[in-house]
Amino acid sequence: MVATKPNASTPITGKMSPRVWFYSILLTLQYGAQPLISKRFTRREVIVTTSVLICEIAKVVCAIILMAKDGSIKRLAKEWTLMRSLTASGLPAAIYALQNSLLQISYRNLDSLTFSMLNQTKIIFTALFTYIILSMFYECGCFFFAKWQRQSIQQIGALFLLIMAAVLLSIGEGSSKASSTDDPEQILFYGIVPVLVASVLSGLASALCQWASQVKKHSSYLMTVEMSIVGSLCLLASTSKSPDGEAIRRHGFFYGWTPLTLIPVVANAVGGILVGLVTSLAGGVRKGFVIVSALLVTAMLQFLFEGKPPSVYCLVALPLVISSISIYQKYPYKVKKKEA
Repeated sequence: MVATKPNASTPITGKMSPRVWFYSILLTLQYGAQPLISKRFTRREVIVTTSVLICEIAKVVCAIILMAKDGSIKRLAKEWTLMRSLTASGLPAAIYALQNSLLQISYRNLDSLTFSMLNQTKIIFTALFTYIILSMFYECGCFFFAKWQRQSIQQIGALFLLIMAAVLLSIGEGSSKASSTDDPEQILFYGIVPVLVASVLSGLASALCQWASQVKKHSSYLMTVEMSIVGSLCLLASTSKSPDGEAIRRHGFFYGWTPLTLIPVVANAVGGILVGLVTSLAGGVRKGFVIVSALLVTAMLQFLFEGKPPSVYCLVALPLVISSISIYQKYPYKVKKKEA
């Protein structure tokens, strides 16, 4: 089947529908509120691995309920194959698991400011890998997918504005944690290199998820289920050697839990569902806008509920975020005449 290309003057709008805007706003609020909710309702004694595993289970349950509600669960069950699942969800899930491990290593060997600034480079890598992976289908005549990866000059500028805002917000949150070492080689090989590799992996995994949902037409709910299962298996395997695994064996799985602990866990699970929807409908780059915007929401909520005023960096970052979102939406990529 030959793909139909638009006229030379046809813009690739990339504009989001009201439904995608709704999902994006919900995800922004969830991301922004999650740190405060977790801080308020999760006791220090709670073992991190247990909350992550329960969150993954909650995501699976939510996704299955939503698939049952939209009537797709029977069709997806018939079409499901192990190979397709491993290709669409297994690889990104394994990449995310490796990324999280690298981030933990890096965070122990870098001050918070350096870590946060380098971690924002994942926005660039997401845009880069999205372009590389999805452009292959554009070259093959699948013009429809070009709108998901091609960026105009103005949109590239908007991405750099977004990164500047993210860096400012990171500075605002501050370098309250100093580096645990002064050894330059340890900082480089166990701090800077791991966080940069993690940023590359984050961009790659996000692009692969977008490819699976938009090109392979893999259901975002099904991807959530599959990635949660793979991620949980990786996490369970790590408990054989990890300090969390030892703590679980010593104190029990639900050590430190209260009924209120379920509030941040369920909120995080809902956020995971929204991440899948935003990535599949709007792309990994726009998810980056959501994540940075959520930092502003966190600052606002801290002011409202904890009386902590936003920093000067936060106030400077606010117009940058608004400008970057406006520019990215207003100046989409347009097809050149030679591409018609």
